[in-house]
Amino acid sequence: MNSRLKVHAALALVSLLFGANYSIAKVVMPEYMGPLGLIALRVPLTTVLFWTFHKMVGPTVTPSKKDLGRFFVSAIFGVAVNQIFFFKGISLTSPIMGSVIMTSTPIIVLIISFFLLGERITWTKSLGIILGATGAIFLVTSKGIDLSNNTFQGNLFVLVNALSYSIYLVIVKPLMAKYDALTVIKWVFFFGCFMVVPFGAGELMDVNWHQFNSSVWFSMAYIILGSTFLAYLLNMWALKHVNPSLVGYYIYLQPLFATAIAVVFRGDILTMKHILFASMIFAGVFMVGYKKKKKISP
Repeated sequence: MNSRLKVHAALALVSLLFGANYSIAKVVMPEYMGPLGLIALRVPLTTVLFWTFHKMVGPTVTPSKKDLGRFFVSAIFGVAVNQIFFFKGISLTSPIMGSVIMTSTPIIVLIISFFLLGERITWTKSLGIILGATGAIFLVTSKGIDLSNNTFQGNLFVLVNALSYSIYLVIVKPLMAKYDALTVIKWVFFFGCFMVVPFGAGELMDVNWHQFNSSVWFSMAYIILGSTFLAYLLNMWALKHVNPSLVGYYIYLQPLFATAIAVVFRGDILTMKHILFASMIFAGVFMVGYKKKKKISP
């Protein structure tokens, strides 16, 4: 398997791991553990895994002092804001709606890359941004604009999560060019620990561990090992070899996996509204990522 194919395989697996997480996380939240409590447990445990694994597989590298600020900012958007809003959002909305909203990430990445990296935006990409953003807005507000409505709150939180994750993909890229993937992710999670634990300590202390059954324990293990440790590791490795936009495009697969799992295992219902708004977002993502093939002169 060539290196390019390995990157695509890794990103496809990441999409599956994240896609399944939408339904699996709801096994735990909010019945057995609050979303903030789950994050306060998830991030420190995963941090220990990253540091231990890095110690086992190769020489460790200490980042230079001038890069610590970027690691810290990456932790804000890639761990703290990202995970707090994601798990809070998923605890309130459905796996299908949450996963579809997340597909707006490539569009947000392009906009951020335009301002921070000077990436060129063509007319086709501009139309894609408008179309995708419109679909995302319609989906978020599909149950009405009511801040007291759980579904609307959940959709809005997932959208904030998508924005945060998009910023993270752009900000962390220079670190990926300088350090190996494990060094980057372990330090990002290290700083993230100090940000999320204070928010979730209260919910974590209130957990009744004796109520956990085998399904809950399995779900907890999956959230920590599958959708965090393995998924972040593969994502970081891929980001070292390709640009942030391509990594963002693979989020396109998440709603396919998330919907299939939610319908089969949770009995969720896929409506025409979901399909219509998702199609608008997908079309927008396609237009954002579309590149004309250069004609070869005879």
